[in-house]
Amino acid sequence: MNSDEARGDDDLVFKALAAPIRRRMLDALRLSPCTTGQLCAQFAELDRTTVLQHLRVLERAELVIGRKVGRERHLTLAPLPIKRIFDRWIGDYARAAVELLDDLDA
Repeated sequence: MNSDEARGDDDLVFKALAAPIRRRMLDALRLSPCTTGQLCAQFAELDRTTVLQHLRVLERAELVIGRKVGRERHLTLAPLPIKRIFDRWIGDYARAAVELLDDLDA
């Protein structure tokens, strides 16, 4: 993957993570894979169409994988994009913060 592709993929992940409802959906899937119907039931405050729209954003960012099993669609969390974001962005900032704290002790 070249840097332009990685940047585009990262943009999709950041966009997906920007909405609190989508983060809640990821939290639900982190706890347990489920069917589309079960996920919709967990978000009863939203109509099914809205849940499916949010789910499409998560799938486009490759944060969720949907697999057809008979008439059901089974959803699982795909943590690799989040790990890629952590490795590229958060890990470096965390290391820098630890180094700054270490320098204060010296």
